[in-house]
Amino acid sequence: MINAVGNPQTILLLGGTSEIGLAICVEYLKKGPARIVLAALPNDPLRDSAVAQLKAAGATGVDLVDFDALDTDSHPKVIDAAWDGGDVDVAIVAFGLLGNAEELWQNQRKAVQIAGINYTAAVSVGVLLGEKMKAQGFGRIIAMSSAAGERVRRSNFVYGSTKAGLDGFYLGLGEALRPHGPRVLVIRPGQVRTTTTVNHWAETGAKEAPFTVDKEQVAALAVAASEKGKELIWAPGTFRYVMSVLRHVPRPIFRKLPI
Repeated sequence: MINAVGNPQTILLLGGTSEIGLAICVEYLKKGPARIVLAALPNDPLRDSAVAQLKAAGATGVDLVDFDALDTDSHPKVIDAAWDGGDVDVAIVAFGLLGNAEELWQNQRKAVQIAGINYTAAVSVGVLLGEKMKAQGFGRIIAMSSAAGERVRRSNFVYGSTKAGLDGFYLGLGEALRPHGPRVLVIRPGQVRTTTTVNHWAETGAKEAPFTVDKEQVAALAVAASEKGKELIWAPGTFRYVMSVLRHVPRPIFRKLPI
């Protein structure tokens, strides 16, 4: 149950080693202690360091739950396990793959894999989270979308299309849950500095884009917006206006833009 000053007592992170997801957990822990449930791949080598990070940040306890995004049949048991210790106040959906954009649209297996993780699995856990939070009558879901899903670009259209789908689903889920108490926040960051993105830039020769932010900035925005009951935010906030313009650029011109 969210306490008298509005701080969550139990937080579930789906994508338990996500750097942005962990940063959001740490941001919450700055406000007060909480129990964290980390749902992560059983063979993820970063699990132990994620646990250590959260304990150092002030978590009252950190529980690990095995979670394979592609094994959707196992998701009901994962969500049930997260609720074993009582109600979950905040659930963060922060798992996903980026992939090599040029390879993805030419590799059927990898394209299907990224669609399965970024969209199908996100829908799977979203339905289950919605059921749990509707039943308890409160709760917050924070879903990590991307500016790439606002207007899908040629440069990363497979990834962008998965985020467009996730984005639409969680905005709709928020509308469905609103009469019952729970709230859903969708976050659309531009580029975020994480180990994954830095390595991706190194591998592909890509450069850091304008408005790139640190994961701590995204986390601070996410927690503040969720506490206010907001439905959608951009990270950074100014990126909203950039994408508002790009959304209305005619396709023949949009095609020529260096993005």
